Amino acid sequence: MRIVAMGGWAKRPLQDYVLALTGAERPKLLFVPTAGREDGHSTLSLYELFRGRAEISHANFFPWPPQGLRDLALGSDVILVGGGNMANMLAIWRAHGFDRILREAWEQGVVLAGWSAGAICWFEAGVTDSFGPQLEGMRDGLGLLPGSACPHYDGEELRRPRYKELIAGGFPSGIAIDDDVGVRYEGTEVAEVVTTQEGAQAHRVGPHGAEPLAARLLA
Repeated sequence: MRIVAMGGWAKRPLQDYVLALTGAERPKLLFVPTAGREDGHSTLSLYELFRGRAEISHANFFPWPPQGLRDLALGSDVILVGGGNMANMLAIWRAHGFDRILREAWEQGVVLAGWSAGAICWFEAGVTDSFGPQLEGMRDGLGLLPGSACPHYDGEELRRPRYKELIAGGFPSGIAIDDDVGVRYEGTEVAEVVTTQEGAQAHRVGPHGAEPLAARLLA
C-alpha cells in the first residue's frame, strides 16, 4: 500500500519516481482533476506531459462520473490527484462513493499520489486554502494516513506560521512538505523523502517544533 504526497507540482524526476513505483513498463495512470475544477486545458497538458511514459485516462465527475468508475480505478497502476480546492473535491467524491473506491484501490496495491490538495487529502487532516487565503485546518480528510499534512511549506509565506499556530491550538501533528518534495508512505509509515531541489525537504511538525527529514535528491 503506497502513497506519494507531494508538496507542489511534481517535476519530471518526481513524476518518473512515482511511475517507477508501479513496476510497470508503461503504467496505467488515472488522473483525477476534481480539485482543479476539472479544467480541460490542465488535463490535456497532463496527457501531453506523460505521453510515451504512461497509458493515461482521467475521471471527471461533472456532469456525472464515468461509467465503470470503480473498475477504472482498480484497473490503474497509479491514481494521480491534482491540486485545488480539497473541501469541494472531497464533498464530490463522497457523494459518488469515490472515497470508498480509493481506499479499496490503496488496499489492493494501486499507487496513490498527488500534489497540494491531492497530497493532503489522504491524511486525517490538512491545512487548506479551500475556505480562503487565510488558510484553515480541515479535519475531514480520507484518513488513509494518520495525522495532518501541510503542502507548499516553503512556497507560500503563510504556510509555516499558520501550521504551527493550528497545531498549538490542538490541530493534529503531522508532516509539512516543501514544493519540490515527495514523501512516500509504505502502509501508514514514511518510507522515504525525495526531492528535485537541493535543500527542499519535509518536516515532522508537532507542538514542540519541527524536525526536518532527510531527503534524497533525485537526478
